[in-house]
Amino acid sequence: MTNPTMRAIRQDTHGDSSVLQLVDVPRPEPLPTEIRVRVRAAGVNPVDWKTREGGGMAGVLGTPPFGMGWDVSGVVDAVGFGVTTFKPGDEVYGMPWFPRAAGAYAEYVTAPSRQFAPKPRSIGHVEAAAVPLAALTAWQALVDTADVQPGQRVLIHAAAGGVGHLAVQIARARGAHVIGTGSAGREEFLRAIGVDEFIDYRSTRFEDQVRDVDLVVDLVGDAQQTNLRSIGVIKPGGIYIGVPSGVSPAVAAAAEARGVRATGILVEPDRQALASITELIDADELLVAVQETFPLERAGAAQDAAATGRTQGKIVIEVSR
Repeated sequence: MTNPTMRAIRQDTHGDSSVLQLVDVPRPEPLPTEIRVRVRAAGVNPVDWKTREGGGMAGVLGTPPFGMGWDVSGVVDAVGFGVTTFKPGDEVYGMPWFPRAAGAYAEYVTAPSRQFAPKPRSIGHVEAAAVPLAALTAWQALVDTADVQPGQRVLIHAAAGGVGHLAVQIARARGAHVIGTGSAGREEFLRAIGVDEFIDYRSTRFEDQVRDVDLVVDLVGDAQQTNLRSIGVIKPGGIYIGVPSGVSPAVAAAAEARGVRATGILVEPDRQALASITELIDADELLVAVQETFPLERAGAAQDAAATGRTQGKIVIEVSR
């Protein structure tokens, strides 16, 4: 009797999207405290292609071969000993194992049950797969790190992107005054989801229009020195959070001189935060934007589309129906 297999995306070397291969691999079995999820959809994030190329979490994953992806939405297929919170047939979503390998671009994933949460009832698996890594990044920046309060002024760079559009809405739900940067074509979308002030970064230097903000969530970083320029618009006692590249020595020095806290952030699996995010989604306070979907066999094309940096919301891989 042969062991059951599944389709999965793997890479044997670092490189461009052509290194991603669709292969048959053994179907994993859940260990005690783990669940096995039949993956319906997997979200695509910048860390995916950065890791594929040898950056991102490649230092954590080690030398290929390894699987790709962390965002999962699907249906519980089996449970390991000791699991009491889920049963086969439950719809779940999560960001298991990050920053270790999760292999979300696959038909099945196993991981600790408490790294998943019940999927929001009001959205499908495609939208749910777009949520975990991006929304948890936004939540852990805005809520856990900055503790954003009503009336505070929050500047979000790249506000229409995967993390950005969710950060806008989480900040808005906490009562903040939200300022978002983006290209002119994104203004209508951003105002619709809660941006109070929009800045077209191509025609306006944000520091000429904004001052005395309490928090900057910087999803751009070194490009055009957005990080250093951001420090100057934060009021003393405020916070700068650098998401893609952390905080360089130059940014740290500028922040200290201005009396600003500067910190990087790396997202962590967090079931409790996912449950809070689910509440916002099911209350229609958090819209999840998916620009395009791709089948599993076109995972490389999905990463290429997301890597353009011009997406509105997220790219998602549909694994099964």
